[in-house]
Amino acid sequence: MIPCQNRSPARFLRLPILALALAVAQGATAAPRKAAVFDFQYAKGSPTEPTQADRERLARLGDTLRGLLEKSGRYTIVSTDPVKQEAERGPDLRSCNGCAEDFARKLGADAAITGEVQKVSNLILNINVYVKDLDGKGPEKAYSVDIRGDNDESFERGIRYLVKNRLLEAEQ
Repeated sequence: MIPCQNRSPARFLRLPILALALAVAQGATAAPRKAAVFDFQYAKGSPTEPTQADRERLARLGDTLRGLLEKSGRYTIVSTDPVKQEAERGPDLRSCNGCAEDFARKLGADAAITGEVQKVSNLILNINVYVKDLDGKGPEKAYSVDIRGDNDESFERGIRYLVKNRLLEAEQ
């Protein structure tokens, strides 16, 4: 007769431990965070005033950011429409002493995401995205990319690069 090996009670613990280890190793996915992504604004004090075409790009830039974040599966985007008029009437979201976070809380979001474009010249622009988790556990995170060319293609490429290679990469 061949003796049966491993009859100890500890063998029954191996399966749950193995399953847990596999889940951790595979990076068990957390539920997406709800984010209020506000429309982009131009940074105050830029040496060059934005054109009407620049202003129109801001709306597309915000829509692209929302779409990329939603598509990543890490965020569920909440509409900022209920606070849009109030936000537009107030000061710049980057210098309003936390009003973006207050608006995001009103909307039931877990994070407030704001963005601004600094127009250094007609050739050099900077796209900045700021993510503030509303749990109060950490500082605001800032992501930035410089772009060359004040045109639709530069804005589109810049925001895609920033999201893929900075924002989402940093939050892994």
